[in-house]
Amino acid sequence: MSMRPFHQISLILDEKRLLARFWQAASQFWQTERAWVAALAVFLIVVVLLQLLLQLALNLWNRHFFDALERRDADAVWTQARLFVPLAAASILLAATSVWGRMTAQRSWREALTRHVIERWIHKERFRHLNHHLAKGSENPEYRIAVDVRIATDAPIDLALAFFSSIITAIAFFSVLWTIGGSIDITAFGITVTIPGYLVFGVIIYSGLVSGLMVFFGHHLTSVIERTNQAEAEFRAAADAFRQEPGQENVKASDVDKQQVLQLKLQAVLLWWREFCWQLVRTTLVSHGNFLFAPVVAWIMCAPKYLSGAMSLGELTQSAAAFVVVQGAFNWLVDNYQRLADWRSSAQRVATLLLALDEIEAKEHAEGAAAAKTPISNRRNSDLRA
Repeated sequence: MSMRPFHQISLILDEKRLLARFWQAASQFWQTERAWVAALAVFLIVVVLLQLLLQLALNLWNRHFFDALERRDADAVWTQARLFVPLAAASILLAATSVWGRMTAQRSWREALTRHVIERWIHKERFRHLNHHLAKGSENPEYRIAVDVRIATDAPIDLALAFFSSIITAIAFFSVLWTIGGSIDITAFGITVTIPGYLVFGVIIYSGLVSGLMVFFGHHLTSVIERTNQAEAEFRAAADAFRQEPGQENVKASDVDKQQVLQLKLQAVLLWWREFCWQLVRTTLVSHGNFLFAPVVAWIMCAPKYLSGAMSLGELTQSAAAFVVVQGAFNWLVDNYQRLADWRSSAQRVATLLLALDEIEAKEHAEGAAAAKTPISNRRNSDLRA
């Protein structure tokens, strides 16, 4: 049997271990600040629900506006135009409010996790042990604390709210697709088949296809981002080394060594950046293609009913807009694939640092326990010999 499946299983188990360690530390904020967190979570959920109501109102406005255009009813057109202003103003205000709420939660979470990591890092000068022993996951801890902790706490809030919004949006707009789109009759080989809610089935099939393509083209993105971040951190550390005193007599030789290391780290950054570029090229093929095709697919699916007179121009526009909204909700993975990969990479880097600190802490406890078990007479003799 090939060893590759075992290697893949090992990587999956290692990733789960790292993510579990990250959440163990990161969840302390949500457990210790329950009242504040609960109030903020309710506030953000209410904002998302209000945004959904406005989205439904704008979808309905879309139908009335284009129906008025089809009838060439000038009064109705201007009435709908005036109605759009307060709807747009409310939508803009809610969007700004959502940004404030999200960033407030992200800032508070980042502060709590950063303080936790820094406290463990500087306690008993553990940062010196990291530098001396170079434990796995201890490379460039400053970068992990300053950058990776920020990404690891920013992304989950954005992703969770987007996921919640996608679910309720898909549920709400399913009814629009089912009722406005209705059923369609397809005749083939003399047999007529009626498909009820055909737009609902169409958006599910289309969204599943796009999500599958994104997973296929971008399955290496997380590991590439992690290695790119590590290369950037090592390059920064190599540049910072020039500001440190060499502590040697031959300063010129030391500078030459540092220049060689800096050049090697730069080469590694460029190599991983090129790989990162190709990963983004692959995922962009899917995401931008979906951006172009989604509305066209919706129009094509609605066209037969509109051409037959079973659907008005306003209903066609409303159905097509609802199709795009539901498809966007279903394709949460497509829209957030790179953000999710960034988060997983940063969360794993923070977790490896925490695990390295765990090893040092365990060693401290072991040494303390051994010292406690040492007989007093032995310790006195040791002190006298010293």
